[in-house]
Amino acid sequence: MVQQLRKPHRRTGLAAAVTFGAWCVAGALAGPLAAQNREHQQMAAELRMLQEQQQQLALTLAQVIEALKVIPTRIDDASAAMRKGFADQELRVGALGSDVSLIRERTQDTDTRLRSLRDEVDALRATLTALQSQITQLAQAPAPSLDPLDLSSTAAPTAAPTPAAPPISTTGLSPSRMLDSAKSDYFASQFTLALSGFEAILRTFPRTESASEAQFYIGETYSSQQRWMDAIAAYTLVVQNYPSSSNVPEAYYKRGRAYENLGQGDAARASWELVIKTYPESTAATLAKQGMDRLSRKTAP
Repeated sequence: MVQQLRKPHRRTGLAAAVTFGAWCVAGALAGPLAAQNREHQQMAAELRMLQEQQQQLALTLAQVIEALKVIPTRIDDASAAMRKGFADQELRVGALGSDVSLIRERTQDTDTRLRSLRDEVDALRATLTALQSQITQLAQAPAPSLDPLDLSSTAAPTAAPTPAAPPISTTGLSPSRMLDSAKSDYFASQFTLALSGFEAILRTFPRTESASEAQFYIGETYSSQQRWMDAIAAYTLVVQNYPSSSNVPEAYYKRGRAYENLGQGDAARASWELVIKTYPESTAATLAKQGMDRLSRKTAP
């Protein structure tokens, strides 16, 4: 009986031992499994974070691409605005240049009118001076006796001398009018009358612009008559007496032409070199270059 009671007790202890060992093994295995589970959870969380960052980067990249697509349009707009600004500025500069040219032309026209008015004033002043001289001469002349009772003289009255015809007077004429009249005679081939008119301007108004032009046209008149030496002297006087005149470049050229017609090529070349050096942008300089080329062709073998 006692032995029978001991056998179940042994079996119960063995079962308990087996159960305890199983629990120990389960406890021993539970630690690594829990740690491995935590690592998986952490890796999953990091993976989710990486996925979210990747989505944000993709969104940012898409925004950057859209911004880059807009940049060429903005550059084109800025370039168009810049071109428009340059075009407007160019138009403004052109308009300003036109205004400046117009102002220059009006200034030159005003200056011409002022010179003409000054010539008119000089002509009026000369007229007043001549009238005062005539009044003074008339006042100084003795008055004839008109007393009918003056019989002291038995001599027969002598007739008063007939005054000579006065020369043609330029009193009251402005130099511009005198110049226009003389040029009309020149273009009508009335060279004698033209020379008289031009010389009258030089005598009456020697320091005016009309005088420089009159001196130049004296040379033109002599050239038309093929009086080359007289023409050379007249053109030289333009250069010497009126160095600031606008007629000086053409006077140099025309003097060279006169020398060329006389067969004096060196003198002609020297006159043309002066106008080319002094007035390189003038029409006379261009004609002078053509004249020098013509001389070179003539002297070439």
